[in-house]
Amino acid sequence: MRAVDIIEKKKHGLELNRDEIYFLIHGYTKGEIPDYQMSAFLMAVYFKGMTPAETSNLTMSFVESGDQVDLSEIEGIKVDKHSTGGVGDKISLIVIPLVALAGIPVAKMSGRGLGHTGGTIDKLESIKGFRTELSPKEFIYNVNNYKMAIVGQSANLTPADKKIYALRDVTSTVDSIPLIASSIMSKKIASGAEAIVLDVKVGSGAFMKSLDEAKSLARTMVDIGNSLGRRTVAVITNMDQPLGHEVGNSSEVIEAIKVLSGSGAEDETQVALTIAAHMCVLGGAYDTFDKAYSALKDTISSGRAVEKLKELISIQGGDPRVVEDNSLLPHARRSLEIRAEASGFVNAIDAEGIGVAAMLLGAGRRTKEDPIDFGAGISLKKKLGDQVEAGDVLCILHTDKEDTKEAERKAFEAYTISPMAPEKAPYIYTVIE
Repeated sequence: MRAVDIIEKKKHGLELNRDEIYFLIHGYTKGEIPDYQMSAFLMAVYFKGMTPAETSNLTMSFVESGDQVDLSEIEGIKVDKHSTGGVGDKISLIVIPLVALAGIPVAKMSGRGLGHTGGTIDKLESIKGFRTELSPKEFIYNVNNYKMAIVGQSANLTPADKKIYALRDVTSTVDSIPLIASSIMSKKIASGAEAIVLDVKVGSGAFMKSLDEAKSLARTMVDIGNSLGRRTVAVITNMDQPLGHEVGNSSEVIEAIKVLSGSGAEDETQVALTIAAHMCVLGGAYDTFDKAYSALKDTISSGRAVEKLKELISIQGGDPRVVEDNSLLPHARRSLEIRAEASGFVNAIDAEGIGVAAMLLGAGRRTKEDPIDFGAGISLKKKLGDQVEAGDVLCILHTDKEDTKEAERKAFEAYTISPMAPEKAPYIYTVIE
């Protein structure tokens, strides 16, 4: 078997078998196949696509290139969730305690933020003492006894995908549905999940900018999951503006606490309840989505949800007092107001622009090695459809940095003020099962 023959076959749009895909991926991971041949293969996939069988085999070749998490010692159906990345997305912080209270084990592995998207691990590490590195024994103990645990991703999880993603980034092959889908699903499958709920973001702050693209990606990922024996559901959610009112790390923890206390923003509350309800159905706690959604709302109103968050913080070494006393979380020393120059309505918010501005303030990373300022971020005072007068505060920037000109410009330019209010868009577009 030769790499050039496999590339030639895919160049002509022919279907590759499992052995051919494994030969190429594992050979590249071991350094036996050079970058230039893998680049040619990726470009062939970009133009010719992949069949469902090919995409599933590609996914499993990524999975089997590194470690696979064994969750067999955990009782019950292990349900995971994944977001394709957004701005102000603190949904994992909300759904973990909600789903755990329903008796569904949540054994979560999450990543860090990069660029304009935030990371769940960074948010949790803004809580003093919170440990995102647990031994396998601790991790399994916490899930079996408390139904929840969250850790950072293993360094040797899907190394083939990591190596190929870096190559995709410099060969303009990132935006290929089969390559995106296999990259995402390989990490979920390697993490040991038996059922998966995907939060596929669409809009200005998402990787997928159009609804058709988001549906295509969602359908491909659902097909991969189901073909590999993982019950999978995708929820397509709106990312045409940041989720909630806070973008940052400690500030998003505060906002998650508000949702679990029953006083959160409407958009993030609805999205979180929808994701959590689907997780509960897949995990067998409820037989219908409506029953699960209603029960989870009751869990919030009863006060049990926010208490469960305190428990999560405690069992992973954090200070649970932050739930009642937000001053124990990091806060920035400086605040700058961005004001409207004209009257009208907020017609658009470039969520990616807000995310980049937050990164420039210190809330995110340009590169994986950059440090995070947990107190930095942006508070949105006006959102889509809100009426504004000239001089009104649109958002507030929080930072310890002195040079904030670029961040201020990005945040100001993210807002579009128009004479007419926009049509209200749904928070959730559709569900693919």
